[in-house]
Amino acid sequence: MENYFTENFEVQAKNSSEDALQRWRKLCWLVKNRKRRFRFTANLSKRFEAEAIRRSNQEKLRVAVLVSKAALQFIQGLSLSSDYIVPQEVKQAGFQICAEELGSIVEGHDVKKLKIHDGVEGIAEKLCTTITKGISTSEIDTRKQVYGVNKFTETPPKGFWFFVWEAVQDTTLMILGFCAFVSLLVGIVMEGWPKGAHDGLGIVASILLVVFVTATSDYRQSLQFRDLDKEKKKIVVQVTRNGLRQKLSIYDLLPGDIVHLSIGDQVPADGLFMSGYSLLINESSLTGESEPVNVNASNPFLLSGTKVQNGSCKMLVTTVGMRTQWGKLMATLSEGGDDETPLQVKLNGVATVIGKIGLFFAVVTFAVLVQGLFTRKLEEGTQWIWSGDEAMEMLEFFAIAVTIVVVAVPEGLPLAVTLSLAFAMKKMMNDKALVRHLAACETMGSATTICSDKTGTLTTNHMTVVKTCICGEIKEVNGSEKFGSSIPESVRKLLLESIFNNTGGDVVVNEAKKVEILGTPTETALLELGLLLGGDFQEERGKSKIVKVEPFNSTKKRMGVVLELPEGGFRAHCKGASEIALAACDKFLNSNGDVVPLDEASTKLLQDTIENFASEALRTLCLAYSDIGSGFSESVDIPFQGYTCIAIVGIKDPVRPGVKESVAVCRSAGIVVRMVTGDNLTTAKAIARECGILTDDGLAIEGPEFREKSDEELQQLIPKLQVMARSSPMDKHTLVKTLRTTFQEVVAVTGDGTNDAPALHEADIGLAMGIAGTEVAKESADVIILDDNFSTIVTVGKWGRSVYVNIQKFVQFQLTVNVVALVVNFTSACLTGNAPLTAVQLLWVNMIMDTLGALALATEPPTDDLMKRAPVGRKGNFISNVMWRNIMGQSLYQFVVIWYLQTQGKEAFRLDGPDSDLILNTLIFNSFVFCQVFNEISSREMEKVNVFDGILKNYVFVAVLSCTAIFQIIIVEFLGTFASTTPLTWQQWFVSIAFGFLGMPIAAILKMVPVGSA
Repeated sequence: MENYFTENFEVQAKNSSEDALQRWRKLCWLVKNRKRRFRFTANLSKRFEAEAIRRSNQEKLRVAVLVSKAALQFIQGLSLSSDYIVPQEVKQAGFQICAEELGSIVEGHDVKKLKIHDGVEGIAEKLCTTITKGISTSEIDTRKQVYGVNKFTETPPKGFWFFVWEAVQDTTLMILGFCAFVSLLVGIVMEGWPKGAHDGLGIVASILLVVFVTATSDYRQSLQFRDLDKEKKKIVVQVTRNGLRQKLSIYDLLPGDIVHLSIGDQVPADGLFMSGYSLLINESSLTGESEPVNVNASNPFLLSGTKVQNGSCKMLVTTVGMRTQWGKLMATLSEGGDDETPLQVKLNGVATVIGKIGLFFAVVTFAVLVQGLFTRKLEEGTQWIWSGDEAMEMLEFFAIAVTIVVVAVPEGLPLAVTLSLAFAMKKMMNDKALVRHLAACETMGSATTICSDKTGTLTTNHMTVVKTCICGEIKEVNGSEKFGSSIPESVRKLLLESIFNNTGGDVVVNEAKKVEILGTPTETALLELGLLLGGDFQEERGKSKIVKVEPFNSTKKRMGVVLELPEGGFRAHCKGASEIALAACDKFLNSNGDVVPLDEASTKLLQDTIENFASEALRTLCLAYSDIGSGFSESVDIPFQGYTCIAIVGIKDPVRPGVKESVAVCRSAGIVVRMVTGDNLTTAKAIARECGILTDDGLAIEGPEFREKSDEELQQLIPKLQVMARSSPMDKHTLVKTLRTTFQEVVAVTGDGTNDAPALHEADIGLAMGIAGTEVAKESADVIILDDNFSTIVTVGKWGRSVYVNIQKFVQFQLTVNVVALVVNFTSACLTGNAPLTAVQLLWVNMIMDTLGALALATEPPTDDLMKRAPVGRKGNFISNVMWRNIMGQSLYQFVVIWYLQTQGKEAFRLDGPDSDLILNTLIFNSFVFCQVFNEISSREMEKVNVFDGILKNYVFVAVLSCTAIFQIIIVEFLGTFASTTPLTWQQWFVSIAFGFLGMPIAAILKMVPVGSA
């Protein structure tokens, strides 16, 4: 059986093949309600549609690029005239170009039209905007009317009645509805109104109850997913508006806005390049083309949805929303849905197999009941004479057979996964973790390894420069202006020139007229140092012209800039990882500020300084410069030798509170935590020890050394590896891949940069940082850690385990009800000729085990005990030996109780008279329901005897259990005419409840029976 499920119902948590997704769908032919069952699975037809759009885009852009290149050569030196007429409504709004014209220029890469409109500057003028001030907030409404908003068309949210309509489309409920209709007609004709209508109305009432409870559960679930979708769409970009640089949601962007883009950003709308450096754009998300495109003044076209792979720029927004190709693609993609999770698929398989068994039993039960009726009529010699009562009996047999299918097909199994995941995702949102893909929630529960970044995840990411080595002298930065007084003026000028020009950050005046520093925490720390030294950012930037910028990336581990000096000549500034930048230096500044050669003694001094700073858990950076003469060209790389060391800075980034405790929790849960960082080895080891990651028998290694290891050496090294310093993104990718494939580990990996995307994609669970993470990293991730905190990752792990265990509990509970209901009705039909549980009663039982059972068991909050057990890992069986033991033991007990009541019930309770059968069947029904109520409590723990621990904290569980018990009393005592029950005496109630309660000590004894591993 396990092999059958592995072959046919196995999909990957990420990146499953189309074949695997199609295969299991084809096998699930026995489905009561297709719309409901497959609601949370991928819409493959919509995905094919999106892929067709992407291919079309690829061809359009390829042609547009070729045409624009040809046009560029042709129009050089030509004077072009325009036949474009500005629409009247656009003119009246104060603009000189319409949305359609803007769209055709950017999307079509139309160089000719761009030149006709006087280039990018001309377009900006016609849009009433400037590169320095952007648009004014006073004209936002006018722009929206003329150019539209930056949103794509989405499917409108579904209301409650949609889910009612969906629940009604259950095939078995429709058949039962037809049976109820026939029963009503025959009953009224035979016995008159209202007596003849009782059976039919009972079935109708049961169907309505099932429909409305199901619809309510589904509707609440959809609201949870809607809230999560809103959260996923919170993407902000840096924009200049009203002359102020500010953060703005991408959905508030309008044509004319000036957007600041840097590495890892997603281009939020169609637009034109205004100014920037080394801009490389990855258009694969839109066109499928993996080769990055160079965007500059001669090729200024930027398309929405593409990614900044390198460099930075200011972009003029021209086209937004559904006027862009990305908007059209996203409108289709949003209907494609998420891939189904491995558990959803596996439980669809379980439901299908059990459904087939149930269908077989239902057909046999119907055949046995009908055969019993025919045998009786043959004995009486009335086989050719049929009364209305006998026709009703036949209809009741058919209704029982259909209801057996209702109970036997556990449609609730795959839906319970979604319910549990939706509940967990909503709660995790409150715990600062945004789940982007459903499967990640469930996979995180099996995680055996976490590869974590250091900066911002284990540390606070609030950086400050606390120590410097300038002119060979180590100084503590105390925040006072006296700090810079002993630095020679020439060195101070060089330092400010380096800090304020060689940066990806910015110093701006915000709306409150206060100075605000924008940029990464490292950039912010250095800019704060520059301001402390008395520097003025704008004044320093105005002194020289920036000719070329090579932005920081995690491969080179440095950033460079070339300045054209006012007195002539060029100067390169470099900053980066201390030992890397220092290796490019052959000079340094002495105590007088003079440039002197870097001899052995001074090299040792600087290297010892770096080592001392690192041993204090400080992040070290080296700032250096080089005068490169007057022959520099933008087209060549910035040289990386012959530099003069200006300063070594030590940046303090404290360890986050609670990290050490969280690492200890992971260790007790059998999860290995590894630190993978770009920092210096000494710094990494100091932080790792402080966090409790690096132990006495653990191994710390540098990326370059790791890269040189053979596969055999890696097999020996990786189990002991706890820290990897100076790692490149490919080192992280290699580590993750080796852990997954060679060691069969379930790997969670954190990342924040663009270059982390391959590792995030490769890992079983990619965790992107919400604050420090780039859009590229977030898009490659499965979970976004909104507070960038390692403790939140541990919380995600706890919720993942909770989801897995909760679904196991529910499956155990539901399969027990399935087995007992199936066996009881089948054996009774075969041995006694009638079924003790009627269609109405079976529908009520189905609702207890399906919707209500899922609500009660699949929404249990996590406990700390979950993190004291070993992880399931990659090979664990979902339906474990422990579950089979509990299912079989409990089913056997319940079957014995029901069978005893059927065979000995009348004698035991001294039942005689015309109502004895009705009382006995009510007693059987009541005992059966209370067996499920107490089994639901026993199912809260699969291995622990104490099942009451924390029960009162789970309000949903208590509410479901109370409602089940109260409604059962109402059905038995007051709805007898509809549910084929009769009021019971207090002694009979006591025995019914006692039979149910006895299941709990039985369950406790079963838990003591050893069954071996899963």
